[in-house]
Amino acid sequence: MTRGAVRETGLPGSPPVVSVGRPPWWLLVVATLVGGLVTADLLARGALERLDLRLSEIVSDWGLQESAAYPVVWLFTQLGGRVTILVVLAGLVGYLLWRRGTWLPIARVVLAVAVLTAGVYALKHGVGRTAPAFPGSYFFHADGASFPSGHVANAVLMWGVARWQAVEYGLPAAAQRTFWWLSVAGPIGTGVAMVSLDFHWITDAVMGAAVGILLLGVVHALDALVLSRWVRARAGRPTA
Repeated sequence: MTRGAVRETGLPGSPPVVSVGRPPWWLLVVATLVGGLVTADLLARGALERLDLRLSEIVSDWGLQESAAYPVVWLFTQLGGRVTILVVLAGLVGYLLWRRGTWLPIARVVLAVAVLTAGVYALKHGVGRTAPAFPGSYFFHADGASFPSGHVANAVLMWGVARWQAVEYGLPAAAQRTFWWLSVAGPIGTGVAMVSLDFHWITDAVMGAAVGILLLGVVHALDALVLSRWVRARAGRPTA
């Protein structure tokens, strides 16, 4: 790790053309409030449940799952697919390891996957909400795992981590902009596609975005407190 930290200083990259995308405090507050209010309303079988039902009826009438457009719309869901994003991230962190000799981006990705898996699945199994296509008329069931949308949370968090690495390590401006677009358009495209195909309720997508923002904030905070601080200490640089 020390060798990598030293090598980084000798390889100047492109200047930042976008921000690293660390969620500001006010966005974390908004995500917390939205997530809490949406969850409470759904558990109380409130107005958002009726909204979900109405929107699901509309998209069901579109019949996209049985149409020729299905493969195209499905591809947009993969903007939040774990395999899709991890393949891209593997190429990104592999390149940074080769060019900069640093393991820090890999550690950040591993940390992000860990908090994503723990956070999203804790909510999924804790709430137990069923998807629109779940057989029967259940909204909450032991086998329910629709809330929040893991694809949307994955898109927010993992594309956010990719953008962060691209900017911090000075990749070319085109690469920085590309990852900026993916960090913004990826979650939106994923959420719209998942809801349009009636794979998720609209509130699943909203909650997925809120969870993704919060987890991105957690990864940035843990990196500042542990990962990057440890790398600087190993390289013999001040940690404060």
